[in-house]
Formats: sequence, structure tokens, C-alpha cells
Amino acid sequence: MSLLWIPVTIAAAFFQNLRSAIQRQLKTDLSDMGAASVRFIYAWPFALLGLGITLGFGYALPEPSVAFAIWVITGSIAQITFTFLLMWLFSLSNFTVGTALSKTEVIQIAVLQVILLQETISPLATAAVLVATVGVLVMTAAKTKLSLGGLASGFLQKSTAVGLACGFFLGLSAVLFRGALVSLEGESVLIKSTYTLAVATVLQSIIMVVWLRRFQPGQITRTFSNWRISLSVGFSGWIASNCWFVAFALTNVAFVRALGQVELLFTFLASVLIFREKVTLTEIVGVLLLISGIVVLVLEKAS
Repeated sequence: MSLLWIPVTIAAAFFQNLRSAIQRQLKTDLSDMGAASVRFIYAWPFALLGLGITLGFGYALPEPSVAFAIWVITGSIAQITFTFLLMWLFSLSNFTVGTALSKTEVIQIAVLQVILLQETISPLATAAVLVATVGVLVMTAAKTKLSLGGLASGFLQKSTAVGLACGFFLGLSAVLFRGALVSLEGESVLIKSTYTLAVATVLQSIIMVVWLRRFQPGQITRTFSNWRISLSVGFSGWIASNCWFVAFALTNVAFVRALGQVELLFTFLASVLIFREKVTLTEIVGVLLLISGIVVLVLEKAS
């Protein structure tokens, strides 16, 4: 059970990458908030179905508390904010710096979980998180042909603030959802995860529908005209969220999100092995740093 978080996290990263790739196609027909809403509005039926199937195996519903309600509500709002900021980042003319800086989420998570959950990681694990984050930044900069000088000058751009905010709210939502999960009594990771996800997804869907009807009428109707893509986003997002929640319930959030950066390795391997693209020395250095950080984290957790 102690190592189950590893394959679950890898699956979460894979399906999150798939969801984001599909979701980006909606940007041509929907507003930032409209495109952001799809991952919630089209995911809640799957979330309720998953909870129903879990209950069918004989599990009892966890008993929620005031603490659980606070954690899940704030986590839901933080995740909505992250999704909106991500869609906004895609809309900016120069988003390469922001995209790179959004990858600092793992470092922000390490700080946030100390503040909110009083959970710390060892000095070795902290160093591994820093190394993995540097690797991600190097890979991102190399892929987008962003020089160190360009990264430094880009700190004055709007995309910088949006990118850092993306990382912050993604990290915040992960920490808050772990708070919700550990606040529930019981030993079953599966029922706690599916229950928390169902509550969060329904709540997020209600918030998005009310917001869109009030401030952007017509956006929900437009999602219906793109129902095939929207349904694919909802389904892949539901699987990704299920895996993330199970992983959050099993171990430290910083470990999970750091290992989750393995999605960049998937992209790298695909570009080399499938598309036969040339890679630079900088990309190779970034890959080695990321792999080193991930290996140390896994070994640290397994010890």
C-alpha cells in the first residue's frame, strides 16, 4: 500500500495532460471561464457514478464535519481559480514565461502544507523537490526556446503574475483537498477519495453554472454545441482527479505533485521516439535533473 501512490500519481499526470490537451480546443468557441467550466460541469455525473459504484462494494458514506466542509469548499474555489487562470494564460500573446513559472507549484506546495497542514518533509526530500523543479523549469525554457535572459526580463510581463498565480492556486487546491481527505474518519482511501471528489465536483459545477448565467449568459449553451469535446474533458478530468485524490490521501502532497511532473517526461519521450524531434543539451540536462529529483523522492518515501 505504501508505494501505491506512485502508479496512481503517474496515471493522474497522464490523464491530466490528456484533459488539458482536449480542453484547449474549446478556447476558440468559449470564454476563459466557459472553457474552465467544462471540466466541472461535465464531470459531476461521472463523479456521482464513481461514488455509487464504490458504495456498491459495501462501503459506507463518510460522516462529514465542519472542518471537512471548510476544506472542500476552499479547495473547490481554489481549483476553479487555477483553471480560469490557466485558460487566461493560454490567451496571453506571450505566455512562455508564465507557463514556466507555473511549474513552481511544487515548491509552493511544500510551503503551503507546512502553513495549513503542519506537514513537513525531510531536508533530503526538500532538496529533491528543488532539483526536480529546476529540471522542470530548464525543460520548459528549452522547449519554448526561452533563454535565461528572456526568463529574467519576462518577470515584468503580465504572464509572469498569471503563471505564478496558476502555480499558487493549483498547489493551494491540492493542499486543501488533502486537508479534506484526512479530516474524514475511516481507513478506506477509496471511499474517502470518491466521496470528496463527488462533493467537490458538484459544488464546483453549481458555482460555475451560477457564475456563467449571471455574468456570461450563453456560455453554457455553447458547451452543448461542443458536447463531444466537453464530455471528453469531463471524463478524462474525472479520472485524473480520482487518481490525484487517492494519491493525496495516501501520502504527502509535495511528493505527489513532484512525481506528477513525470508528464513532461512523457512529452519528451514522445517528441524523441515518435516524432523524431531533435533535442538540445539543455533539454537533456533538464530531464536528468527532473529524473534525479523524482528518484530521490521515491526512494526517500519508500525508506
